[in-house]
Amino acid sequence: MSALTRRLQRTLAPLALLGLMLTPLASAIAATTAPATVTGGQLQIPLGADRVTVDFVAPDVVHVHYLPGGKSGPATLVLDPKAPNAPLADVHVKNEKDAITLSTDAASVRYDRRHGTLRIDAPGHAGLLTQADLASLRSGGFTLDHAASDPLYGIGGYTAFQDDVSAGLLRDGKQKIMAGEQGHAGAPLVWSSAGYAVLVDTLGGQFNLAHGRIQASGSSRKDTDYYLIVGAPKTIFRAVADLSGHSQLFPKWAMGFTNSQWGIDEKELLSIVDTYRAKHIPIDNFTLDFDWKAWGEDWGEFRWNQTKFPDGPDGKLKQMLDARGMHLTGIMKPRVHVDTVEGRYATAHDFWSPASKVGPDYFSKKPIRELDFDKPAVRAWFFNDHLKHSFDTGMIGWWNDEADDIGSDTQFTNMERSLYDGQRAYSPLRVWSINRNFYLGAQRYAYAMWSGDIATGFHSMAGQRARMLSAINVGAMQWGMDGGGFSHGTPTPENYARWIEFGAFTPIFRVHGEFGQKRQPWVYGPVAEKAATAAIRLRYALLPYIYSYEHTRHVSGVGLVRPLVFDWPNDPKVRNDVASWMFGEGLLVSPVVDEGQTTKTIYLPAGHWTGWFDGKTYAGGQSITVPVDAKGWSDIPLFVRAGAIIPMQPVMDYVGQHPVPEVTVEAFPANEATHFTYYDDQGDDYAYEHGAYFAQPLTIQRTGEGATVSTSAAEGSYVPPVKTYLFKVHGGAASAVTAGGKAVPRAASLEALESGQQEGWTTGTDRFGAVTYIRVPAAQARQFALVWGHAPE
Repeated sequence: MSALTRRLQRTLAPLALLGLMLTPLASAIAATTAPATVTGGQLQIPLGADRVTVDFVAPDVVHVHYLPGGKSGPATLVLDPKAPNAPLADVHVKNEKDAITLSTDAASVRYDRRHGTLRIDAPGHAGLLTQADLASLRSGGFTLDHAASDPLYGIGGYTAFQDDVSAGLLRDGKQKIMAGEQGHAGAPLVWSSAGYAVLVDTLGGQFNLAHGRIQASGSSRKDTDYYLIVGAPKTIFRAVADLSGHSQLFPKWAMGFTNSQWGIDEKELLSIVDTYRAKHIPIDNFTLDFDWKAWGEDWGEFRWNQTKFPDGPDGKLKQMLDARGMHLTGIMKPRVHVDTVEGRYATAHDFWSPASKVGPDYFSKKPIRELDFDKPAVRAWFFNDHLKHSFDTGMIGWWNDEADDIGSDTQFTNMERSLYDGQRAYSPLRVWSINRNFYLGAQRYAYAMWSGDIATGFHSMAGQRARMLSAINVGAMQWGMDGGGFSHGTPTPENYARWIEFGAFTPIFRVHGEFGQKRQPWVYGPVAEKAATAAIRLRYALLPYIYSYEHTRHVSGVGLVRPLVFDWPNDPKVRNDVASWMFGEGLLVSPVVDEGQTTKTIYLPAGHWTGWFDGKTYAGGQSITVPVDAKGWSDIPLFVRAGAIIPMQPVMDYVGQHPVPEVTVEAFPANEATHFTYYDDQGDDYAYEHGAYFAQPLTIQRTGEGATVSTSAAEGSYVPPVKTYLFKVHGGAASAVTAGGKAVPRAASLEALESGQQEGWTTGTDRFGAVTYIRVPAAQARQFALVWGHAPE
């Protein structure tokens, strides 16, 4: 090499290096400023050989999809295969020199040609989210800028053993996206009460929330795929349900009370059930732990332990429990014993999870290994003939345990998916399950979660509030816990009573304890038994209200329990409130969770509130202090929201013990019209999916001179037992009631009204003050106008 050549190389080398450094930047700039086009309502942005598509799949949902080489990959379990994925056709397109804008009535997305940015706007709120660097999608990540003051929620909750839950509901910093272990709920979802959400179709990954930015990285898909949702919290979760799947209805009996126990046999089971019935403490479900299985024997994971339950295999136990109105559900494990017929079959067919190794079972002491439920063949095999026989003989629900310890985000989901698909193919009865973690998408498979092997005691109980509400904030709307605590001994009578009162206002109401622990109310003495029984009976009185919200969750994606921020997204005082929550639209509950407490301070959001038990009224937007019964534990801080419509029924020993021909509707009219859809169906099958349901909208409103009560025409082909509603309209004693301009007959008393014709009215008083009773025929469209006889109280 000549000296001249070497000098030229030294001279040109820095320029060459600079060229190498500038090439990616030039490519990125070129990619994000390349000509973009709109076809069929979809914005297509070239990134060299790759492409980004942007479109609306719903008026409030923008879909952004990075396509390497122009090709899409398969969706994950997060997305419902039936989710909307076609671009909306009726999107307004504005194609200008510097920008292209797609818009609907709910939102708009603006692509800046010059700077290569996307901006999401909502009516009255420009710049909700801005994405500046589309080229970063090539590395599986993206960054969205937003107002630094926006509170952020979602992503994940807490495990059973996390002692510190002081972060509450708000999320910031680095957050791993995962299903996790022992009571953790996760989702590739971050949302803000400021009016937006980001849902990524990924298994795992990370969000980094800091400095007014949402950074997503580590997508499991090469074709990064995500959705930007615009709206209030309830709108967000409706869209999340549309995308990830709507939950199915649980059987109606699952709205009641469940007693789980580890360490039991048939004789004790029947004795416990008979004691519940003799004491008229309502209960619908008994869940059995290891005891029900022939654990360690051939097919023992799927069939009855005939020694402990001699009448299980031939169905006699089922008949005895059916006669008592009791359902039986049982534990399921993701593992089978290796040295059994089924274990050898699993080995021969490569059914084992690679992440699971052979080891001794802590219960049987025999070698076991975990199945790989991601494999369709495993899922098809798991609901086998032996399990079908157990189902036929009474084991009609699934408590899925311990499928969260191999580092998989899908093991629990696919385990329950196996049971869901198997049962739906085999039986018309609705599927019920509880599972120990959650990843978004699981709700499609009749999937509830519980918070894991939590400790007993007041501290543990108090921590369940943040666990429940943070799980709901990622879409796990069906949540429960081991009431009384699973481990570390026996709760005190006070702790037990307060735990039952807490559990009565959760979606899945159950108790459980470790081996040998009893969780029946009478075990804890007469004072605790009285308080616990009252809470359980209140739950059962509210069943028409609760079951209607079961249907609401199925339709809207928003469940029975809602963090206060769902209804008051602009109130900074509820941003991180875990002490209280809404139970449906009409009730706010704030359970007592401290030992020996004599007073409790509760923040009531904007509105007008009435104490459920004492009828005292409060203006919202302030904190109030109420007395607490520290000796009898008989009180539950529970408040009625103005506008509430609360259907109730007589308390029964179990769901469906008697038909309910008349439902009492507690009505608290507000200045604005409020609505409630009373829902009913057969309660145990899927006929509702084909129109066999009863849904009737009810409406109330305070007027200048009184109030109005309206019932709209009912929908659905199901004919319910209810024939009349008895509205209890609180706020005044009417002097006249008319319907269609004609006077409605007045009865001399409530007793006379209830024994008379279907339609009529009368007045009286109760703990809420003056009340007007109106008896209304169900299933008809009617409108009643009330004129107060004196100034409302």
